[in-house]
Formats: sequence, structure tokens, C-alpha cells
Amino acid sequence: MKKLFKIFVLLLIVAVFIGTFGFLYVKSQPKKKVYEIVTPVVTDVEKNTVATGKVEPRNEVLIKPQISGIIAEVYKEAGQPIRAGEVIAKVKVIPEMGQLSAAESRLRISDINYRQAVQEFERMKTLYKDDLISKEEFEKCEVALSQSKEEKETAADALDIVRDGISRKSASASNTMIRSTIDGLILDVPVKVGNSVIMSNTFNDGTTIAIVANMSDLIFKGKIDETEVGRVHEGMPIKLTIGALQDMQFDACLEYISPRAREENGANLFEIKAAITIPDSVYIRSGYSANAEIVLQRSPRVLTVPESCVEFKDGKNYVHVLTGTRPEQVFERRPVTLGISDGIKIEVKEGITADDKVRGTEKTNTL
Repeated sequence: MKKLFKIFVLLLIVAVFIGTFGFLYVKSQPKKKVYEIVTPVVTDVEKNTVATGKVEPRNEVLIKPQISGIIAEVYKEAGQPIRAGEVIAKVKVIPEMGQLSAAESRLRISDINYRQAVQEFERMKTLYKDDLISKEEFEKCEVALSQSKEEKETAADALDIVRDGISRKSASASNTMIRSTIDGLILDVPVKVGNSVIMSNTFNDGTTIAIVANMSDLIFKGKIDETEVGRVHEGMPIKLTIGALQDMQFDACLEYISPRAREENGANLFEIKAAITIPDSVYIRSGYSANAEIVLQRSPRVLTVPESCVEFKDGKNYVHVLTGTRPEQVFERRPVTLGISDGIKIEVKEGITADDKVRGTEKTNTL
């Protein structure tokens, strides 16, 4: 029994030795590489750049009040279409006490002057009938009466405006009724009933009652890197992809490139704007994120290979052309002249033909 055990152990040691020797032998053998074979293809090549940004109306109009007060009524809400002249909200005037007191005092004084002018006119009228004064003196008195009457009416209108924000003479053009100045879509109504609002003046921009824009005139506003801005120009066509409408692509035309760069995260970026062509059947909201694809360079119907097939070395370009397959793949290294690349495929101007087979990426490793 012991003899059989010793023989078994011996055989096991021999097997381990032989297995180790075989493994090391296999590892020491040169590995044969097998590559994918690529056939050059005639196709179009475009060198593109992508600018990120958003879609927004060309012009957004901020509707502001012409008088300070408190919002009494809001008649419109965001998302509704509106015509120029339509009322958005109504402002209730809260008069400033100093101005109110001054306006009331002015009206009282003008009323006193008017009553005195009436009495003076009546006296001069009697004297004129009795031929005791000249016609010229009577006409001067008549003019003074008209002036005092006009002053009284003006003072009354001024008091109405200070107290109510509207005068009797201009009731149809009331400053308390906030109206849209353009046709368009209401993008936002940032005020509510009871909010205080102030008119625009030298020291304040005023409270925005609503934001209105013409949504049929949209632009793409984005940014492009300084390394590529020199290759774009106004009038270039753009393909626009909107994040919320990924299955659709829109045509646009570059119409503005900022003359000044802005630094963001260490990079100099230039603002660009492009007019978008929107079909009537598509509804686009302001602020949609979008990517603009700009064709910087295009070569139609040229010979191309995958860029991964090209070897770049010492300022020269090479491809490996298949010359045989037995007993293994044999390649010839050829210099080539390259054109533009889209990052995936690259144009080959000289060095190979469409009938050549080019070495691609390594496929497998075998013994």
C-alpha cells in the first residue's frame, strides 16, 4: 500500500513538472496577431464643430407700469397669446401724500382765481355795454377768464392723476391699465394681485408686469471656442438639435459672431446667434437647450478609411496594406496623403486605392 502511494506521489510530481514546462514553453512562443481588414470607402466627409446653447425669442419685451401703485387685477397669465393694446393688469394708485397735498392746494388756488376772474369779467362786461371801456380792455378781461378756467381744469386733472392715476380727459389712455406693446406670447407674469409696483425712472428700472415675445421669430444663442471661431462666418448653415425634440432637426443660419470673447472655466468663448426656421406644426418653448452643428469643411465623394487605421509618426502618415494571408497576414507600410477628418473616418488623397485592403484594429491573439 505504501509502495503504491509513493508511486502516485511520484507521478503527480512528474505531471506538475511537465505541465509547468509546457506552460512556460507556450508563454515563450511568439504570439501571432490577427487584424481586422478594412476596405476604403468613397463617401462624404464633413468636419464639424458643435456649439451648445439655447433657443429663445429674438426680442423679449418687458412690460412695465407708467405709474406706481398696487396690482388690483391681473387679466392674463403665462402661455396666453396677446395682441398689442390688450390689458394685462390694472394698477391701483396709492398717492404720495406730499404730491396729493400740493395738487389739492393748486386746485384750491386756481378755483379762487377763477371765481375772481368771473366777477371781474361780469363787471367789465357791464362797463363795455355802457361804452365806458374800450373793446380792447374787454377782450383782455375775456382772455384772462379763459386762462383762469383752463388753469382750474388743469389743476383738477393733475389732482385726479395724483389721486387715481387717471384724469377725466384721458380716461381711454389710463396709466392704471397695463397694456401689451406688441403682438406675441406671454412668457411670464411675475406679479400677483396685491404686489406693489413702481414705474421706471432715472434711479430704478421699474417693476416688470409681464414678459412678452414673438415666438415666431426665434434664434439660437450659443458659444463657440476660440480655436474654431476663425473658421466660421455669418451666413453659414447650421443643423440644430433641440434637447426636448431629439427626433427632429432644424435648419438655422448663423447671423452673428461676437467680436469679444468671454472667459469661462479657463477657455475663451465667443457668443454666436443663428436664426431658426421653425415649421408651423412645431411648438417650441423659450429656453429649450440645443446643440448647433456647424460644418467647417466638407469634401464630397472622397476615398476614406477609419482614422484608427492610420499611423501617425514623425510628422508623416502611414497605412498598412494587406499583401498576403499565408501562412499569416502580411502588410506593406505605405505613406499616404490625408485630407479632412470627421473624427471617425478620414480622407485619403494619395497612397491607396479603393481596391486595397487596409489593416484595422487587432482582432484576436492566437498561437
